[in-house]
Amino acid sequence: MRILVLGGSGFVGRSIAELAVARGDDVTVFNRGNNHPVDGVRVLTGDRLDPHGLAALDGGTWDAIIDTWSADPAAVGAAARALTGRAGHYTYISSRSVYVLDEHATAPFAARAEDAPLVDTTEPGYAGDKLRGEHAAQAFAGPLLLARAGLILGPHENIGRLPWWLHRLHRGGPPLAPGPPDLPLQYIDTRDLAAFVLDSAATARTGPYDLVSPSGHTTMGELLTVANQVTGGHADLRWRDPGTILAAGVQPWTHLPIWLPPGPLHAALHQGDVTRALAAGLHCRPVADTVTDTWTWLAALPGGAPQRTDRPTVGLDPQVEATLLL
Repeated sequence: MRILVLGGSGFVGRSIAELAVARGDDVTVFNRGNNHPVDGVRVLTGDRLDPHGLAALDGGTWDAIIDTWSADPAAVGAAARALTGRAGHYTYISSRSVYVLDEHATAPFAARAEDAPLVDTTEPGYAGDKLRGEHAAQAFAGPLLLARAGLILGPHENIGRLPWWLHRLHRGGPPLAPGPPDLPLQYIDTRDLAAFVLDSAATARTGPYDLVSPSGHTTMGELLTVANQVTGGHADLRWRDPGTILAAGVQPWTHLPIWLPPGPLHAALHQGDVTRALAAGLHCRPVADTVTDTWTWLAALPGGAPQRTDRPTVGLDPQVEATLLL
């Protein structure tokens, strides 16, 4: 296939470009040229926020477009309109954040699927941007896939979640391990996300798909145990209960990446119904593969892990951790 990846050198876009090249596709990536490109791709440069930023795409035709944009949805609409009639299929990488999330609900959420209520189109921030991006992508007059990804992990992660845990465990000592150990997790390896969207483009699959592993594909305990083993086994995990952690002012998800205590937020983000995606062929590799490959990538970097400037830095202050371990 002739594939155009709008992005293609960061995290998810890079995984898509790498897999497409490995499959023998003719791959073009379009971005601002700020990162080293994937070997074997054709690179076009432009700034999507510029009124004439898509000029480098003029005259091109592709079998499939994959759009990884996560900010101003106007950029999605501009691309969708410009590429109508010049591509057979369009994928917009969206997010499960588009679903209504009431973190103050008194009862756990039921398992969510693609028909769950969506946030309002005026919602500020990431969730609203992704939903508005979905609406903007509908300007493409052709088959459209909305890939609503959950928590994404794997090599080239530029958010810092799994990299933070790997570096912390490699440092050794007694790291704080947020419990309970059997807490089920849902995530998707960036390469499994790439495989699904490329397969979907080839078959012209349409509509929304929640792309994340089944709940309990791994647990907090398994994730940290495997991560400790992979990074050298230097850490002596010290499990603490959620109440103790929260009482110390520790923020789930940001201070302790990936982790959410049992309750409505955890149910919404780690107990979703992915029946539709699994029936369509979603495959989720073992957590050991994701952790091992991410550590191998990190260990080979000349500097630290990349970090998106539009996302907050994650991780727990060592002094707070030490206090909780007393």
